[in-house]
Formats: sequence, structure tokens, C-alpha cells
Amino acid sequence: MQIFYSQNNKTNTTNDSISNKKYSPKTKEKPALLNEVIINANHLPTQLKRATSSTALISNKAIERANNTNINEALNRVSGVFMQSGALNTNRITIRGVGSRNLFGTSKIRAYFKDIPLTNGSGETSLEDFELGAISRIEITKGATSSTYGAGLGGVIQLLPKAASFNTTTLKNETTIGSFGLFKNLSQVNYGNTSNALKLVFSTTQSDGFRANNRYNRDALTFNSTHKLNTKTELSILGTFSDLKAFIPSSLNATDFRNNPESAAFTWGASRGFEDTKRGLLGISLQHTFTKNISQNTSVFGSFRNSYEPRPFNILDESVLGYGLRHRFIGNFNINAKTFNWTSGIEIFKDNFKHQTFENLYQDFPEGNGSVQGNPLSNFKEKRQYYNVFFEGRYEIATATNIVLGINYNKTTYNLKDRFPVSNSNRDDSGNFKFNGIVSPKIGILHQLNTTSNLYANVSHGFSPLSLEETLRPDGQINTNLNPETGWNFEIGAKGVAIKNKLQYNISVYRLAIKNLLVARRTAEDVFIGVNAGKTNHDGLEMDWTYSILNTDNLQFSTFGSYSLNLYKFDEFIDDDAVFSGNDVTGVPSDILNLGIELNTSTGIYGNLNFQHVGKIPITDSNSLFSDAYNLTNLKIGYQNTITPQLQLNIFLGVNNVFDAAYASQILINAGSFGGNAPRYFYPGNPVNYYSGFTLNYSF
Repeated sequence: MQIFYSQNNKTNTTNDSISNKKYSPKTKEKPALLNEVIINANHLPTQLKRATSSTALISNKAIERANNTNINEALNRVSGVFMQSGALNTNRITIRGVGSRNLFGTSKIRAYFKDIPLTNGSGETSLEDFELGAISRIEITKGATSSTYGAGLGGVIQLLPKAASFNTTTLKNETTIGSFGLFKNLSQVNYGNTSNALKLVFSTTQSDGFRANNRYNRDALTFNSTHKLNTKTELSILGTFSDLKAFIPSSLNATDFRNNPESAAFTWGASRGFEDTKRGLLGISLQHTFTKNISQNTSVFGSFRNSYEPRPFNILDESVLGYGLRHRFIGNFNINAKTFNWTSGIEIFKDNFKHQTFENLYQDFPEGNGSVQGNPLSNFKEKRQYYNVFFEGRYEIATATNIVLGINYNKTTYNLKDRFPVSNSNRDDSGNFKFNGIVSPKIGILHQLNTTSNLYANVSHGFSPLSLEETLRPDGQINTNLNPETGWNFEIGAKGVAIKNKLQYNISVYRLAIKNLLVARRTAEDVFIGVNAGKTNHDGLEMDWTYSILNTDNLQFSTFGSYSLNLYKFDEFIDDDAVFSGNDVTGVPSDILNLGIELNTSTGIYGNLNFQHVGKIPITDSNSLFSDAYNLTNLKIGYQNTITPQLQLNIFLGVNNVFDAAYASQILINAGSFGGNAPRYFYPGNPVNYYSGFTLNYSF
């Protein structure tokens, strides 16, 4: 290994100062401070303990409990959130069970990188391309409770980048090596004077993977700058770019999953299937304070994604160019000597999506040659656009009682142009699809029982848009009778601190009632049609907690954990002639338990141990097949010390899946059987694996 220089973890924003705080042997950690963390999930900054919805915060410290290669471990510690990961480039995130029916990615959940939408015009989201080491914290609003971020049915994930620091020049470099050929190098540069600050984060990640046809290479660059134009105006620029090439082992049937989990699916291995993706986004935001009572924030943004993906059944070549604007006012005024805080704005988004498919002629060439592009099979161009108009306000209606009112209006339209020549064997699938405008209201209430404990409740509405592909009938015509999935979220909960400020907790029970359930009915290996098939009830219990056992100048020892009980049922579900009403919702674990302990010492030694239990998962709508429950244990230990006043060292070692459990890290629900082959339901999880590395922080 080489020696590198790195940045100390300074920050210039109040909101990030707690979440970015790193342990220092000379500093005593104060868990009670976390009770005062400020969140911005609804553009009305408020204490986390005073939020009227289930909002979770993943701090930089929580991210660093594992390695910084995969975001799934940090997300999976949050109750109600479950990320399945078939590979570094194959993931699916669900919140309260929403999105579990999407087969190959994340949908029905909105995501933002600061104020820039990461969700495309069809409601699909991809987070795995973003560099985890460039993120300072993650805020997750669970359920259909966010009127200011599009009223997503499952919720909202907001990634907040590490802020550039003023009056500071620092360098940071972290190198990690690990099992299955893992190598990652993460470099950060921060420069700031009194008026301007910028941060650059560059990473390169390589892995051979546990399985065949599993090699992964990604370079990523993140740029973040802040410029104080005057005392009332601030300009910020945020940009990312990633270049990814990742081979795809795909899913396995039950026999191969048990006996040969390191193999790739036969056709994917023979064709050497992969994805080659370049992705970038750029956003410019202007914040201006007019008076102490009103300010505004305007962001313009653009993004692109170019991807080439050879699959066994065809080769997909696609590109998307998106752009838009997000503008909001934030203000307050007094009613009966009490302050009413409000925000209102609009988000406009458009993207142009081009996608072509070609024959894959790999079978016509010698074994090992891999995919070969043949004749074109299809050629489409989609124009997708929406706008959200939103308002949210917060007011203290009585002593210690706050009410939050919000509303969102969404209008979405699609245009599909079939650019493939019309012939006897090819029809023209061009057409338009316009949704009716959707109004999504919400109301939340919070009552402060005492200085440490609060009760809250909320009722809210959300929806998930259809994709153009889901609206196409087998005859190529657009099904204008389809409706987007909509739902109501009903929730009550309690949050606060107890036992002399040692215990911090959040507990909630909820029902998310969804109608117009959209089913992707598979008609061929790569052909799906959308069908509204019924209703689901997502009833659940969520708990998150931390407990400080010991907190002295020399030793801090604490525990943390979360629990999700998922009682999700198909209320009405009729798919063709099959009746699945009353069955468990497919693709969601029955329950998830996370337990952990964490240690910091004045000598610089630190460590944490994490345990996760994931309950059985229904694989088929008929509930005739379930995945096995499994337990995972992960460990990380390290040593950090200040070598000189400017230079800090951090050395770490980690072990994932300590007891070498065999488990399915992702499930492909309702997988079909083609060519007489057994259905391929299972993505094998990594066996026991190791990583180690070190970081040097240098401050000028």
C-alpha cells in the first residue's frame, strides 16, 4: 500500500455539524445532542424529534460503520426500509413494502441528491451509481407523507452531499482492499476562503465479485461548491459523473443456488452480459433572503444517462436526457402571537428517453466470444414530463401541540414515438398518455408530552406513476384505462429520549392502504404488460433505538437497533383467473431485526458489531414458495490517532457475514420458466468476506 493524505472532517453548516462529527480521543460524545438534530426533509427545518412523520436520518457516522462500497448496510439498519442487493449494480429498495413488485430496480420511491431529482420520468430510481463517500447524510421519509417532494407512494430518500468548508484547505485519501478482488481508492480535496468553498471527491472501485461474470469497475467524481455573493445571497453548484462497466451474473434456480452459488446464470455467462453506463448530473441553486420572514431557493438542473447492455435475449442501447427546475419560497408570519412557518413551490421535470434493442448473436460465435450485436429489433423515443405544485405549513395550535398541513398537485404526461419501420411484422406503437391531475393532501399533528417525549400522528395520500412500457397492450396500443397506484397512509407514533437521556427511541404503527395495484404480467422473457389487479394493506410496526451504556472521557459504549414487523396482505388481488386475495404481499420479509454495539476509546481504538435477521419472503403471489429466513453478522474494528496537529491516521479491518451464512440477497419474484428451464428466483449473497484499509487526513 501507499501512503496518502486526507482531509479532516470539518463542516460549515449547522445541519451537518452533528451528523458529520467524528470521534476524537479528546472529545466526549454526547448522545443527547442527537435529540436536537435538525432535518430538512420537508423544507421546514425542524428538530428530528418534532417531525410529524416517520423520518429517519442516517448520519455520516452510521455510514462509516461499514465499508463505503455499498449503501445497503446503512439503509437496512433503518426500520421499514429494505434494500436487496444481487450485485453492486443490481439493487432494489422498498419502503414499507412499496416497490417490491418491481423486478429489476427501484420504483415508486422518490429520491433526490440535495434538490436534484434522481427519479426519472417513469418513477424509477437508481442510487448505486453515486459515491457513498461523497454523502454526508441520508434523510428518509417513510410512507406517502412528503407533500413537498412529489407525494411518492413509498416515501422519499434524500442524499445530502458533504458540504465544502470555508477558510479551510484539506486533503483526504482512503484506500480499501478486500475479498473477491475488491480495491477502492477515495480521494477528497477541500478548498475554501471567506466567500468561496469547493469540494472534489473522486473514487475508483474495482471488484471481481463472488460469482462468475461479476466483474465491476466504476469511476465517480462529485463536485460541490458554495459561493457567498453577499450577506443575503448564496450560490451553490453540485455535479456528479460516473463511468461504470459491470458484468451481470443474474439470478439462479433453486438447484444452482444451493449447490453452485458462485456460478452465473448459464445464458448470462455464455453471452457475457454486462452494462456499460455513463451518468452525470449538474445543478445550480440560488438562495436569497428577502427579509427575516421570507426567502427563496431556485434550482435548475440537468442530467444524462447513456447505457449499453447486452442481455442473452437482446442488446439494449438507451440514453436519457433530463432537465428541470425546482423553485420554492420559505416564510413565516404570526397568527395570535404564534408563528406559522410555510413553504410553497413548484417542480418541473422533463426527460427524453431513447431506447433501441438489437439481436444478440452470441450463439453464432465460438464459446467465450461473448455478445455480438445483430439486426435492430425496436427503436423508441419517449418524452416524459411532470410538474408538482406543493404547499406545506406548520403551526402551534395549542401549547405543546403542532399541526402540519400539506398538499401536492401532480400532472404527468408521456409521448411515445415508435421509430422502427412499419412492416407486416412490426406495428406502429406510437401514442400519448396523459394522467388526470392527482391531488395528494396530508395532515400531521405532534403533541409534546414533556421536554423529552412526543406523540405524533399523520394521515396522508400518495401515488406512483405508470411507465409507458406498463401502459402498452400486447397489440401495441396504449391502455388508457390503466390507473396509477394510489394510497393513504395512517400512522401514530412516539419519539424522544428516556432513562436520563441514555435511550433515544422512535416507535410507530401504520397502515398504508394501496389501490389500483399494478401487476407486471410477463408474456415473454423480456415482455411485460401492466394490469390493475386489486388492493393491498400494508400494516406494520417500526422501532428504532440507541442506548448509551457508558459515556466517559475514556470510553463510550452504546447499543443500537431497529425492528420492522411487516403484516402486508393482498386485500383484493385477481390476476387473470388466479385469485390471490388474503395472501402475503410478494417480495417483502415478514420481519427484520437489527442489533448492534459500538465502542470508542480514548486510545483511538474503535469498533462495532452488527447483527441482522431477515424473515422469510414470499416469492410467488400464490405464496406457494418462500425464501428461507437468514441471519447476518458484520464486524468492523479500527484505530485512529492524531500524528501531528495537521495529520490524522485511521486504520480499519472489517468482516462481513462472519458466520458464512448461505442466503439469497435478492429475490426475483414470480420468475417465469422458459425453454423448459427451472425458474430463476435467487441471487446468492456473498459468503464470509473481508476488507481492510487506511485513511490519512491532512489539513494545511
